[in-house]
Amino acid sequence: MNVGNLFRSAHAFGADFVFAIAPAVNVREIQKSDTSGTAKHVPLYEFGSVSDLTLPHGCELVGVELLDESIDLPSFTHPKRAAYVLGPERGSLSEPLVARCSHVVKIPMKFCVNVGVAGAILMYDRLLTLGRFPPRPPSPGGPVEELPPHVHGGQILRRGEEP
Repeated sequence: MNVGNLFRSAHAFGADFVFAIAPAVNVREIQKSDTSGTAKHVPLYEFGSVSDLTLPHGCELVGVELLDESIDLPSFTHPKRAAYVLGPERGSLSEPLVARCSHVVKIPMKFCVNVGVAGAILMYDRLLTLGRFPPRPPSPGGPVEELPPHVHGGQILRRGEEP
């Protein structure tokens, strides 16, 4: 159920693809919790092992794991081109997988939450930091300036800006 929720959240946040490495569940049969039918809209890649994992050129792998040396998510700058890998529900990312990661981040919490919730927090953080939203006002309420158009974490160029 949590994998379905994770894939559904990825679809909702505008992910370009989703992937699994040696999944413990059949990721193509998660319709019960993935009510958006992610696999019909977003490419799904399955890899048999960490060594089989291939990512698009220039895409950095970011691991999400509670390690002492992990970067706290609120202090992390997301790469423009990134793929995120989260550990299994009752386990951790393997050492070979952590070694493949360009960065490893952690969500600062008292204890681990399920993979669907962790993924949604991660994607929301990416949206906030890369989505070009106006700054929050110093007092409660909405933004003090007009919201710019945005694409879920994508780059928006205004007249005269360079890509």
